[in-house]
Amino acid sequence: MDKQGQEMFLCFILQRVQEGKEEEAREILLENFKKQDEGTFSQEDIQEFIPKMIALLKPEKLEEVKAAVKQFSGSFGEK
Repeated sequence: MDKQGQEMFLCFILQRVQEGKEEEAREILLENFKKQDEGTFSQEDIQEFIPKMIALLKPEKLEEVKAAVKQFSGSFGEK
């Protein structure tokens, strides 16, 4: 995922997290992007990322975000 893709994904997620949880979500995402850039992002990171993000999301946005994350991790997770 390139920088533009990361930025779009970040904005997408931040628009769907609970009030007041934006900064926590941003930190988690930026850490994952950093690992991607370094080539150290693993399936284990994805497994940790998902429950953390689910806890921060608005419940009504969960399915929408799950679909996006699946697409994102699917295209990434094959490395």
